[in-house]
Amino acid sequence: MRLTGKTAVVTGASRGIGRAIALGLADEGASLMITGTNEDLLKERVEEVKKRGVDCIYYVGDASLAETAQATIEEAKIHYGTIDILVNNAGINQRSTTLEMSIDDWQRVMDVNLNGTLYFCQAVLPLMIENRAGKIINVSSTAAKAPHRNAAPSYGASKAGVDYLTKHLALEMAPHQIYVNAICPGPIETDMSKQWTDEYRQTVLEKIPLGRIGEPKHVAETAVFLASSMSDFITGQSINVNGGTLMS
Repeated sequence: MRLTGKTAVVTGASRGIGRAIALGLADEGASLMITGTNEDLLKERVEEVKKRGVDCIYYVGDASLAETAQATIEEAKIHYGTIDILVNNAGINQRSTTLEMSIDDWQRVMDVNLNGTLYFCQAVLPLMIENRAGKIINVSSTAAKAPHRNAAPSYGASKAGVDYLTKHLALEMAPHQIYVNAICPGPIETDMSKQWTDEYRQTVLEKIPLGRIGEPKHVAETAVFLASSMSDFITGQSINVNGGTLMS
């Protein structure tokens, strides 16, 4: 129970990687504020977390809006008194070529993936600075480091921005004992991957040295490590969780 007594905010926690991270933190004793846009799914996640013996509340809102970030952090602070961990997981992807992609589509991906991450960091940092402690974990992607034909350019560009923001905040916040790291998942079994054709799945598998597609729990376990004291000399890193697909 490495996170007993800690409070965490997890965005985009209703399904997939976000759900796995929320449950992973709860399994280690953290109380949670979870966010997303689907209230029914958030209510289900709250019940899953509470079955693990820790408290959980939720906030319904669009992560691309600064007011969502402020309201989420404020409610968590009122309910728990403090926030020790922030996981910026909320994100969207679109699949189009550069010429097919509309400006509105580009902006929407940037608003959720990059701007939303900034808004939540800006909302929580004053409290963490006051406490002289905090762990921020940004969920990025290996698409931030290498182009991918199966994603619109907006996705990789937004995640590359998340990687830079992670490094910048890590440098800026180090004097306050606030750690900022990112996780860069590669191929992970989610609702999206279940829509792949058998042919495409085989193409993906052939590029993974470990020979299998990852599971959300692999990302969650990395998040638990970064949220705990086990990572107390690690900051400003973007950690690949991809079965060796991209090595750096």
